[in-house]
Amino acid sequence: MSMGFLIEETAPVVWRGLMVMSAVEKLLRQVDWGQLDYLVIDMPPGTGDVQLSVSQNIPIAGAVIISTPQDVALLDARKGAEMFRKVHVPVLGLVQNMSVFQCPKCKHETHIFGADGVRDLAKTLGLDILGDIPLHVNIRESCDSGQPVVIAQPQSDAAKAYLKIAMEIVRRLPVPPA
Repeated sequence: MSMGFLIEETAPVVWRGLMVMSAVEKLLRQVDWGQLDYLVIDMPPGTGDVQLSVSQNIPIAGAVIISTPQDVALLDARKGAEMFRKVHVPVLGLVQNMSVFQCPKCKHETHIFGADGVRDLAKTLGLDILGDIPLHVNIRESCDSGQPVVIAQPQSDAAKAYLKIAMEIVRRLPVPPA
């Protein structure tokens, strides 16, 4: 489910405070989610109304901070991790997105956004790295076609990277009551 399904494709979402929480409440309480093992809420970067509303009104088992390794993105990642700590949401770890680009022809690897920014931030914050997601055209193509790479190409290195991260997240989550 996505907010994108509820608004016009080209309409910006410029909601604050109560409007944000009302939309989140509707998504959580009025969607027939069926039987779930986990519910993942993908939020935009930052520490604004969305993040505060969700973290203060919904029981959250943990947050995962995802960032590219470039300095400007790391500023938001750090603020996000600190905000979740401040509102007593456990930060399960960090994911380094677009960590490396491998040329499809020659296989040379290039760190377009920097090499270890998220790793350095994790050390500074005393958090673990849950994994790295490469910058790969197959990820973009499969997502654009509506099929995540773990479905479209389950044996690919990109799919394996996502699955490793998912396993790391699940390993860190508290065991739900029976």
